[in-house]
Amino acid sequence: MNFKALSLALLLAGASTVQAAEGQLSIGTEGAYPPWSMADAAGNVTGFDADVGNLLCEKLAMKCKFVVQAFDGLIPALKANRFDVIISGMSITQDRKKEIDFSVGYAELANMFVVPKSSDLAGIKDIDALLKGLEGKSIGVQTGTTHAHFVEKRIPSANLKTYDTLENMQIDLTSGRIDAAFADASALQDFLSKPDGKDFQFVDVKVQSKFDSTLGEGIGVGISKDNPELKAKIDEALCTLVADGSIGKASQKWFKMDISRPCN
Repeated sequence: MNFKALSLALLLAGASTVQAAEGQLSIGTEGAYPPWSMADAAGNVTGFDADVGNLLCEKLAMKCKFVVQAFDGLIPALKANRFDVIISGMSITQDRKKEIDFSVGYAELANMFVVPKSSDLAGIKDIDALLKGLEGKSIGVQTGTTHAHFVEKRIPSANLKTYDTLENMQIDLTSGRIDAAFADASALQDFLSKPDGKDFQFVDVKVQSKFDSTLGEGIGVGISKDNPELKAKIDEALCTLVADGSIGKASQKWFKMDISRPCN
């Protein structure tokens, strides 16, 4: 590598650290996963992710800048220094930790399946019976999520269909092109509360990380591996925001429940 190329590489490698040091924290988020993050036509982001980001920026005395990015492109974009951190309802998993660092977990999800009320799956209340009942079924998940990995591992006979957005998955569910949708309960509750969801229901089984490690270790902020100083600051800030109830209050606002995860 010549001197100019080396200089450019070093500049790119430090871009996110420099930007954060200048008082701005750029945050990658999906913007199409209500109520976690929603982006309007002007690029303005609202939702639980946005509230967590704004709380974090306030605690760090930084200005937030949200960057909308498809979920399956968030980690590659972080590694390419398009933004400083990811705040997008992202579960902490061993596979993802090979690519990037994570903050402490600040939220915990309940993952659930949604099916038509007329489905033979609707009355199941046991995880083993549910997994058996889903064998051979068409199951919708969002691309690149822990839900996709779980279905691939635990229900290999299922016809797995992946979608770039939650909305597109819900369209196929309502049209009968898939038998079930799998995502976090908070996101699917938004669908069930609308007219399009009136003929659908949750299967009464909360699929949690204790059933399989592919579901992760809580929700965390994704951070570049070359930015340990920023990780330390974010960890400290998140623990404070959970302890003082700020993140719990934000989750009550968007989910009508407290999904915050204590640091200890």
